[in-house]
Amino acid sequence: MLDLAQLVDRVAPILVFLVAITLVAELCDQAGLFDEAAHWAARLARGRVVVLWLLVIVLAVVSTVVLSLDTTAVLLTPVAVTVARQVGAPPLPFAMTTLWLANTASLLLPVSNLTNLLSLHPFAQLGVSTWGYIRLLAAPALVAILGTVAVLWLLHRTQLRGRYEAPPRAEPHDHLLMVITAWTCAALAVAFVAGLQPAIASVPAALFLLAATYWRAPELLRRIKMPWLTVMGICVLFLAVDAALRAGLEDWLRTLVGEGSGVTALLRISGLGALAANGINNLPAYLALEPTVADAPARLAALLIGVNTGPVVTMWGSVATLLWAQRCRSAGLTVDAGRVARTGLLCAVVVVGAATLTLAATA
Repeated sequence: MLDLAQLVDRVAPILVFLVAITLVAELCDQAGLFDEAAHWAARLARGRVVVLWLLVIVLAVVSTVVLSLDTTAVLLTPVAVTVARQVGAPPLPFAMTTLWLANTASLLLPVSNLTNLLSLHPFAQLGVSTWGYIRLLAAPALVAILGTVAVLWLLHRTQLRGRYEAPPRAEPHDHLLMVITAWTCAALAVAFVAGLQPAIASVPAALFLLAATYWRAPELLRRIKMPWLTVMGICVLFLAVDAALRAGLEDWLRTLVGEGSGVTALLRISGLGALAANGINNLPAYLALEPTVADAPARLAALLIGVNTGPVVTMWGSVATLLWAQRCRSAGLTVDAGRVARTGLLCAVVVVGAATLTLAATA
């Protein structure tokens, strides 16, 4: 059962990281890094829509792994939609790509998803380091990405045919500032892989980029949007789950989850994680189920597979999905919730199942 003081001790660094990495992502966006990367991809594809789509996949995966799933949902989605429209390609496959990969590509590094950061504490108690975490989840993470791409291709292959004329260059940006943001992101990736505590790495990076932006283009600072309401909402969710566990939820969940680390047990854990995430959101779902699986690394990894890659069915399954929907509306793209649910269910079944079976074979 969670202790309130222990919960605060675990959550505070995660919220600091969330604010800092969001600031880094916003500064990268204002500097034009995402915009330039998308237009570079459009030029590199040499007029082939399917190649452009594959390059957007690469951008979405890198963005999710290094800067977190919320960054992909918030910042890359409107860029991908805009670039698709500029080249005359249907925007929906590109929007669905950023949505799904924002969730399913968030297993590899602890910083890719807040649930991963929460899991570092029980992993450490089990003797699993950051490198151990990466080794444990590397194969399932790769399978999750490949499974997502396969389902996306199956659903949208007819819309990804054809060619286009090279789009105009991106809006001019401060080249030096763009280079600074790019190298800062690269340095962050190295720090995260090396196991440096995410908050310790991201706060100096955010302060450095703030200083660089103030030096080169101070007017950009007024455009930054910080997720204060999201931070407050996460705090409320954590407290609500803590209260529920204290009221007896944990004992009931232990009975439901069961024991063991065999294939069937891992599939049950990941399936319950995905179901709970789609029902109540992945953060409270993880916190509620964590005590029932914190006795073995493979069981904990299975829960992460479920709550990370599974919440692509409901619009509230993850914060990233909610943010993605808002960005689509802002971009003038209407996405039917029923279609998201139907196709998301297919994606969730394939990806959660394949990643869990991979975990069972490699753990």
